[in-house]
Amino acid sequence: MKRPSVITATNLVKRYGTLEVVKGINFSVPAGQCFGLLGPNGAGKSTTMRMIMGLSEVSSGELEVFGESASAMSREVKAKIGLVPQESNLDPDITVLENLVAFGRYFALSKSIIDQRSKKLLDFMQLNDKKFAPVNALSGGMKRRLTIARALIGDPEMVILDEPTTGLDPQARVLIWKQLTELKKDGRTLLLTTHYMDEAQRLCDQIVVIDSGMILDQGTPDELIARHVKGFVFEVQKPNLAASPENRWEQEDIGDSVLYFVDDTAEFIADLPEEAIYLHRPANLEDVFLRLTGRKLREN
Repeated sequence: MKRPSVITATNLVKRYGTLEVVKGINFSVPAGQCFGLLGPNGAGKSTTMRMIMGLSEVSSGELEVFGESASAMSREVKAKIGLVPQESNLDPDITVLENLVAFGRYFALSKSIIDQRSKKLLDFMQLNDKKFAPVNALSGGMKRRLTIARALIGDPEMVILDEPTTGLDPQARVLIWKQLTELKKDGRTLLLTTHYMDEAQRLCDQIVVIDSGMILDQGTPDELIARHVKGFVFEVQKPNLAASPENRWEQEDIGDSVLYFVDDTAEFIADLPEEAIYLHRPANLEDVFLRLTGRKLREN
């Protein structure tokens, strides 16, 4: 059964003067799934997110959120959305619990509901032992978990997460991944931007790869991997490569070694010279991302 769409973009365009930064893109976000918007710096994903949140006007095309125009969302629709920004905007002068209470009042929730949800969210994000601590005393991972808890105080149907684990250590990232997976199991829609391809591959049901304001491809992580890089990647060192494998193998030169993208590992290994030094692994979303967007570093 097809899920209803929470967000629908049709020929979506954003211009700043004569500069077109989003160029007629089309996508839809199904309810109850994690949808990833991926792209290098300057790709147009942040601009797209700002239009979805109603913070930037749509230049042309259509963008609907819960059936309403993103440029004119009602208070009722806005209340269905929880936002986790990339930069922490917690109030540093009050405690963890007080941050949740203050945000609950913004939604005009009753004291009993705020108390009930705050307790539940502090337990859910494993912050109960820090509820009376000032925000400045928290680690980076704890602040991110509090920001997510705060986004959930209004019991939203959709949570928008902008780079939710940037700058966190591996343990903190894994904990947040676990809690986001629980949110998805609870039926909430997640809209995610991230530079961590392992994060996108683990969390996302559907992914759009955007670059230069255009969608390069979209699908499930497995579909994208199958379309662009096959099942396995071999990295073969050049200095020890006396003879190249046959040209029938998809390949990419990355400097001191060559990447080969293959489905049949045994057949490929049979093509390699005995002295070849190589590593091999399953293909992943990072391989897809780099093949679609290139390996050149972009600063902005």
